[in-house]
Amino acid sequence: MRAIVQRVTRAQVAIAGEITGAIGAGMLVLLGVGRHDSAADADYLADKVAGLRIFHDREGKMNLAAGEAGGAVLVVSQFTLFGDVRRGKRPSFDAAARPEQARRLYEYFVEKIRAAGLQCETGQFQEMMAVELVNDGPVTILLDSEKLF
Repeated sequence: MRAIVQRVTRAQVAIAGEITGAIGAGMLVLLGVGRHDSAADADYLADKVAGLRIFHDREGKMNLAAGEAGGAVLVVSQFTLFGDVRRGKRPSFDAAARPEQARRLYEYFVEKIRAAGLQCETGQFQEMMAVELVNDGPVTILLDSEKLF
């Protein structure tokens, strides 16, 4: 499972011009599910995201998690995080989970974020979405349940 986490001052997602999820300050999480991912991967990433200390404390250091800083989370499914372009220029998505598995783990991840006490908005799974954000910093973190960075 892969996530791109961006600290934002605001973010929203819309489908056909209608806003389906929006937050003020917090984190935009683009979440991709791989074909070998399980609930354990979702648990790992949800724990990392909920505890990610990328918000400033009183001294201006990135030392607070979203919950401590009063931030919210917007989670958007993003199967293209598993796009492989090592061969050619057209991405292969063979490593991405099938839609049924991806939806189940995406929804499970969202439940875990909410269970951690964070306000969590979402996009809509398997829809064409327009995502808008203002990256704060910019701060962008790549998380992968299979790789250590």
